[in-house]
Amino acid sequence: MQGHMGEQMVEQIDCDVLVVGGGVNGVGIARDAAGRGLRVVLCEKDDLASHTSSASSKLVHGGLRYLEQYQFALVRKALVERERLLQSAPHIMWPLSFVMPHDSGQRPAWLIRAGLLLYDGLARRAFLPRSRAVDLRRHSAGAPLQPQFVRGFEYADGWVDDARLVALTALDAAERGATILTRTACTEVQRHPLHWQATLTSATRTRQVNARCLVDASGPWAGRLLAAGVVAAGAAVAPRLVKGSHIVVPRLFDHPRGYIFQHPDGRIVFALPYEEKFTLIGTTDVEFAGALDDVAISAAETDYLCALANRYFRAQISAADVVWSFAGVRPLAAPSADSAQDASRDFQLVWDAGHSPGNSSAAAVLTVLGGKITTFRTLAEQAVDLIAAALGNQHGHWSAAACLPGGDLFGPLPNRRAVLEYDSWADSILARYRFLSPPLVRRYARAYGTRIHLLLEGCRASADLGPQIVSGLFAVEADYLMRHEWAVCGADILWRRTKLGLHAHAGAEALVDAWIARRASQVSAGRLPQPA
Repeated sequence: MQGHMGEQMVEQIDCDVLVVGGGVNGVGIARDAAGRGLRVVLCEKDDLASHTSSASSKLVHGGLRYLEQYQFALVRKALVERERLLQSAPHIMWPLSFVMPHDSGQRPAWLIRAGLLLYDGLARRAFLPRSRAVDLRRHSAGAPLQPQFVRGFEYADGWVDDARLVALTALDAAERGATILTRTACTEVQRHPLHWQATLTSATRTRQVNARCLVDASGPWAGRLLAAGVVAAGAAVAPRLVKGSHIVVPRLFDHPRGYIFQHPDGRIVFALPYEEKFTLIGTTDVEFAGALDDVAISAAETDYLCALANRYFRAQISAADVVWSFAGVRPLAAPSADSAQDASRDFQLVWDAGHSPGNSSAAAVLTVLGGKITTFRTLAEQAVDLIAAALGNQHGHWSAAACLPGGDLFGPLPNRRAVLEYDSWADSILARYRFLSPPLVRRYARAYGTRIHLLLEGCRASADLGPQIVSGLFAVEADYLMRHEWAVCGADILWRRTKLGLHAHAGAEALVDAWIARRASQVSAGRLPQPA
């Protein structure tokens, strides 16, 4: 249905749920709701995962440090989800062992061992090994460390490509019927007795959406969407904003494990193998009050992370060694009395059904606060439980038994085999695409899982990949990401859908942007088919 707003045509959309925010929680809610048969529209003012959800430590974990704060329920909930997620998307998530060096300045060794035993036992583990004490003088993880670290502990958690997790969750939502609108801001919302009326604006069009329920999953922007007085008294809350920053430096160790450092100042910092040639170090925890569209690591944070790394590693680094850094603002539901590093990462769902004194019937709104990547699925499930009950939907839960796109390596259901036998599956993919270089096929397998066959559909020789736009990026992949994963510019492709930006030369983004512009002109001239 079309209407007019001045001289511009306005598209009219009716839906059950409008989700504002294209981070991990927003796309998770859109996916769950669409899977229950609800009509869903999601809008994101920038790219998917362009803020907090691509600025994490890339971990699927229970949160070992939260045991010290007696947050046992949060840790157990995350541990249950950890193995469920690893099985649902084994191409973009995988087990990772962590080594925790110990010295006299830390908590007593017996206390750390007790905490790890509790961590092992809080939830059933299907395939991750139990923790153990290690002699760093003999363990391969000891060689890169300063010589004073002679003992430590090893335990297992998981790794995730966070930005790809968001993109694949959005893809699953779309394939279940959701409408995903990136580069589309929600510029106005009005509450009516039975629905919300929202104006969604992009560079090319305006849409007016009538939704029975509104979900504010805008992360650090949560609460700013709604005008004063729109939400029932007392229901409007704002998140506590804490910035976390990371640095990436040339590789400090060549084994596949990560490190967790319990620094004497009380902070927990990780050093992780990253993109084969690099080490990822973070995170910091700093209260944030700046512009949310301009979040960056500070010089002080960079110096802090370098100094911390230098305390543990033989190889010394400085700010000059940092090849990339990123920062994100976490929207926490924790009280300000807690320190930033100790504040809970649990989530809070603020539900306003619209029933308040003098207002017996009004459209519902849900505001999402807090959360972490590991618990995004269960957050979405609980959120849609509230929405479904209000809208009379009785579909029930489904996402715990579903793979994310590309994760169905050995069948449609999440299973241990997909985690334990990923390498054998990848070997079969290498054999099938033997006309391509093995490193390229391995990267495609990791990024796309079984969707590699869609990516390479029609390719019978390396020439079928099309021109190499920048190092490692061929036209066939860029085209796929534009058609299926909402990529529209070089940054989307090089930094969020892939991490090729780390490996490419200076100016790579501009080259990809130029290729996209040429492709768009060819489409408009009819020399290429219109993207799906």
